[in-house]
Amino acid sequence: MKFFLHLSYKGTHYHGWQRQPKHPSVQETLEVALEKMLGYKVNCIGCGRTDAGVHASQYFCHIKVVDDFDYDPVFRLNKMLPDDITIYDFIKVGWDAHAQKDAISRTYTYRIHTMKDAFLSELSAYYPKENMDLGLMEKAAETLTHYRDFRAMCRQPDLYKTTICELTAAQMVVENDGERLAFVFTADRFLRGMVRILVAQILEVGYGRESLEAFENYLKTGQPPAYAKAAYPQGLYLSGVQYGFLESL
Repeated sequence: MKFFLHLSYKGTHYHGWQRQPKHPSVQETLEVALEKMLGYKVNCIGCGRTDAGVHASQYFCHIKVVDDFDYDPVFRLNKMLPDDITIYDFIKVGWDAHAQKDAISRTYTYRIHTMKDAFLSELSAYYPKENMDLGLMEKAAETLTHYRDFRAMCRQPDLYKTTICELTAAQMVVENDGERLAFVFTADRFLRGMVRILVAQILEVGYGRESLEAFENYLKTGQPPAYAKAAYPQGLYLSGVQYGFLESL
């Protein structure tokens, strides 16, 4: 039998989703707990990778199990997992269903606080509000849906056969008079480092270190920015994954 696991995790203490040697990962932590619960090893295939320190407020992976459950697997697995990983549901799916390949779109949210806050330091990125032009940043975000090739906003573009992404939504949400910001992006696919580089470049526009015209020129030409540092990881969340065969969760 095959199940999709619907989960979320705080990525602060993990080196991303994917299992890797000598570093804690969400995948390894989940697989170890599942082995204890089931009595045999399982492989969790995730809907995508996340970098070290990045969070997921919605995530899916699939597993194969020998038999159906005669107990509540959500309750039991949550008791075995650390507090920074939460299981919401086990969803029975067809044998051909694939958590990564069947996703039709993903949404990433990047959260910023502009006033220093010790309680947000692991869950949001701090960028001071001083000299930040929110209007220009909003315009920069809005221009993104007019472009399809994000080669200039990728950490390693040559790894891909194509750097075309169908970005269907890009917006900046302002809360508490600018004390908190959120950038929300939805696309059929994202390139490595794409969201954090996009946010960093929008911030460059907002701080006046780069013009809106220069920002758009990177997108038009595919030439990477001279200042290509990515935004801090703790502000990034994989916040939505959509499948044609699952209702909105």
